[in-house]
Amino acid sequence: MASWLPETLFEIVGQGPAPSKDYYQLLVTRSQVIFRWWKISLRSEYRSSKPGEIKETHEDFLENSHLQVQIALIFGARILDYVFNLCEGKFDFLERLSDGLLLSIISYLDLEDVARLSQTCRRFAKLCTSDMLWEQIVRSSCDTITSEMRALAQDIGWRQMFFTNKFQLQRQLRKRKQIQDSRREKKLL
Repeated sequence: MASWLPETLFEIVGQGPAPSKDYYQLLVTRSQVIFRWWKISLRSEYRSSKPGEIKETHEDFLENSHLQVQIALIFGARILDYVFNLCEGKFDFLERLSDGLLLSIISYLDLEDVARLSQTCRRFAKLCTSDMLWEQIVRSSCDTITSEMRALAQDIGWRQMFFTNKFQLQRQLRKRKQIQDSRREKKLL
């Protein structure tokens, strides 16, 4: 396993499926899968029950179908698949990168690739439509950005500004300036 990975690879907590009120935690470390549970009940026979814990090595977890079924019932098949991949050493390294670093990388892509990337998952959709990305793209494609352009981008968004043609931008900037001038005149009166 890659040594630069953190000790905790994945953690999720949740409540069991209805009508259960039991609380569960699934923790995947570099070497173990740890499954913990707490019984939550008003019944007297469960009041003295203590929290439970199962610790398995990755290899043992891959063979433990009972634990796999429990995880699938509580957290869903998608989480079980993800834990399987972690135990098999299949890591999603992109998921571990910070948003800032991903935005820097995405800003170098062609626009068609940005559009395709935005369709792959929710995280990339959010990043590919973020104002931070489109501000970087506008800055890299424009020679200068005036304070009026920056103010307009704050109003309409950097993405909208990028896709607006030059004539429309000039018209919007003039209109914005006229509105500001008329507000100043009203304040003077």
